[in-house]
Amino acid sequence: MSIRHPLGPVPRPGHEFATLAGGCFWCLEAVYEEVEGVIDVESGYAGGHVPAPTYEQVCSGTTGHAEVVRIEFDPQRISYRELLQIFFAIHDPTQLNRQGNDVGTQYRSAIFYHADAQRRTAEELVRELAPQFDAPIVTQIVPATNYFRAEDYHQEYFRHHPGQGYCMFVVAPKVQKFRRLFAAQRKRGLTA
Repeated sequence: MSIRHPLGPVPRPGHEFATLAGGCFWCLEAVYEEVEGVIDVESGYAGGHVPAPTYEQVCSGTTGHAEVVRIEFDPQRISYRELLQIFFAIHDPTQLNRQGNDVGTQYRSAIFYHADAQRRTAEELVRELAPQFDAPIVTQIVPATNYFRAEDYHQEYFRHHPGQGYCMFVVAPKVQKFRRLFAAQRKRGLTA
């Protein structure tokens, strides 16, 4: 867990946060939990205007929040750029307000930056990757605002429910893709 601070959670000394939205947070969480240099992954909601929204409120599409993961990482072990390269490989950044059958602004592709250096890195990577896609990248690059931790039952969802239908048919293929494309960035000693 990150350190509690009067202004909200802050990463541990020497660590940083990355906050990413790319469809259902269960998918991103399952992948980033396996990434070397990632200390903690938390599912949550960001970018909206309703304080402390519930999952049902976010799913209604009326709060302005996106489903996100907030990743605490050690930049000495993995760079922010490397985290974003994984992000762009495991979701479709050309789909506006959706990922596959998950439709709505809560499923938008977004990078919520925590510092100007993160913003510059994200913008630079989007420019570099754009020619590799058949459609324009629609990923928003916006300041990290209004973050709220999702309900406990969303945390480590794939780990606790690997046999659930959505996990088997949507989350698992993204995890497998990560393992195939980024084997060198996978935490050592993980099975499966």
